[in-house]
Amino acid sequence: MSEYYKAHDDTKAYFITSTVVNWEKVFIEEKYINILIDSIRFCQNHKGMELYAYCLMPTHFHIIARGNDIRISNIMRDMKKFTSVKIIKEMELSGDKNKMLTVFRNEGLRIRRNWKYKFWQDGFHPIEISTEKIFKQKLNYIHLNPVDAGFVSYATEYKFSSARNYSGMCGVLDIIIE
Repeated sequence: MSEYYKAHDDTKAYFITSTVVNWEKVFIEEKYINILIDSIRFCQNHKGMELYAYCLMPTHFHIIARGNDIRISNIMRDMKKFTSVKIIKEMELSGDKNKMLTVFRNEGLRIRRNWKYKFWQDGFHPIEISTEKIFKQKLNYIHLNPVDAGFVSYATEYKFSSARNYSGMCGVLDIIIE
């Protein structure tokens, strides 16, 4: 992995993106998005992750976060592993996502370093938030993501975005607003 996409300074927040293999639209069903939300909450409550912004899209998510007690790279590794295992198990139990499971299984076989399935693309593309200007740029990008995708007309209409939190509305996740 490129040195550019590594979290080097544990005191800084990072703009982070993680994407499902093959851009599969997993997070259109609430049972799967709730697994991701619960995992983020767990990382906030038990791993010291400070969350400043988020947007959970059907194929990926963006966050601005910082590791407080644990390195952000370790938090992301654990969160991605936990969510992939839990989502795959749920898909296997429900039996309604066989096409997606085949994609994840084929990707797992292709890379040969994984267990039976590969759910997330490698890495998490951390971009250091080193200035207020970068923070605002990434925050706007996160909040406009569902608008640009055509899901909503206004950022605050999207349930799974911190645009709601920043507007004084209740969001699905708690964040730190500075």
